[in-house]
Amino acid sequence: MREFLAIASNAFMELVRQPVFLLLMTCSSVFSVFLASVPYFGFGEDPKLVKDSTLAVMLSSGLFGAVLSASASVAHEIRSGTALAVLAKPVGRAQFLLAKYAGLAGALTLLTYVNLISALLASRMAFDAYGETDTRSLAIFFGVIALGYCVAAFANYFLRRQFVADAVFAVVVMATLAFVIVAFFTKQTRAFGETAAVDWRLLPAAILILFALWILAGLAIACSTRFEMIPTLAISTGVFLLGRMSDYLFARLAEAGSWWASALYTIVPNWQLFWLADALEGKGEIPWSYVSRAFGYVVGYLGAALGLALLLFEDRELS
Repeated sequence: MREFLAIASNAFMELVRQPVFLLLMTCSSVFSVFLASVPYFGFGEDPKLVKDSTLAVMLSSGLFGAVLSASASVAHEIRSGTALAVLAKPVGRAQFLLAKYAGLAGALTLLTYVNLISALLASRMAFDAYGETDTRSLAIFFGVIALGYCVAAFANYFLRRQFVADAVFAVVVMATLAFVIVAFFTKQTRAFGETAAVDWRLLPAAILILFALWILAGLAIACSTRFEMIPTLAISTGVFLLGRMSDYLFARLAEAGSWWASALYTIVPNWQLFWLADALEGKGEIPWSYVSRAFGYVVGYLGAALGLALLLFEDRELS
């Protein structure tokens, strides 16, 4: 167990030290908050457009983060010989791969957390055609994120600490601080005297997106045992697009009795189960009972994906 935790923590730290991870986290969170400062003239549906857009940013950034992190965590170590050096010690291939996935899942959870904070803040700042941009909240968030970078730069210059990792954790802390300040210590009045508030219904929607990213990370890990980053990105994107259309392509044929459509409908992950932005229409909510059932689906599919990854990795030549 100690070896597993050591490999998982090292994998997590290796991923957060990647400059692309810091860039992805910063750009996605800043862009999500920026979306709440743009007038859409959406006939009263402007806040809904903002929430849907922030969830889409969360999903797309997680997609790239999963593929890039999986390639950096597995394919790069196989190519550089680091995996062979680790497996030369009393560490099995299954333990090595599962620990790498645990580190990857932790990094994706951290990325999704920052995007969730940004999405909740954007829901608080969203306005319709009768409102105006919440420039104060926008300035607080951007200023606090910039302060996090300054803290990381100070630690790097004077204390000789690693800049990227410190900047990642500084962004996490500062984004949380900005959310607490804006959500609980400032007040924004919308049109007709309505007080702006955080839409906490985004929380189960974000958890479902995190579940989808965990599954995608398992598939990316399986691809990374055999392929480099570009093929892994292509395969993962193809699986993602196919899963988005699985209801249209396979569900009706499976109901009609087609065995091959039923098999493909079972094998291809159905991402529609995790994208429930439309359920937040009006006063709608996503029940937590559905989130718990979705977690069962994640456990089953993730077990199959990691089993495939172990099968592909077992006879992979590492020398």
